[in-house]
Amino acid sequence: MTRLTLPLIVAAGLALSACASLAPYGPQMGPGGQGFSEQRIESNRFRVTYTGVGAPGPVMDMAYLRAAELTRATGHDWFEVTQRWTDGRPDSAGGMRPSVGIGFGSGRGSSRYGRYSSSGVGVGVGLNFTGPSRTSTTLEVLMGDGPRPDRPNVYDALEVQDSLRRD
Repeated sequence: MTRLTLPLIVAAGLALSACASLAPYGPQMGPGGQGFSEQRIESNRFRVTYTGVGAPGPVMDMAYLRAAELTRATGHDWFEVTQRWTDGRPDSAGGMRPSVGIGFGSGRGSSRYGRYSSSGVGVGVGLNFTGPSRTSTTLEVLMGDGPRPDRPNVYDALEVQDSLRRD
């Protein structure tokens, strides 16, 4: 391998991983697109999904932001996450992931020149250049009014909006 080959491989991998990223916050445009969607279950209960590309954390933040927006838009003060699903790999941000493999082999045989035996050990290094993969978070939220209940999965909608809003 020449001195330039490895830097070129690394640069190509970084360029590929930058091709797909989380789209700007907004509604989902079509079944394969990024963005939020929601379904009303009851007057104060919604299922909110945010689909994006990349690490699950930022995608989950966008689902919480949409839940907060819906809570405020429907005239409520707080929301409780009663169920949550995340679909995607923990490493879905993509990038370069090296791998190392070690192998051993041996053999015996004979030829017209006599009997022989051989053995060998091999070590290989591989680089996996994957781009970010699709990730989604779905929240089922129950909305309420007045003081926020003191439970771990209850959020003040205005505070969540202020904390997560991307301008």
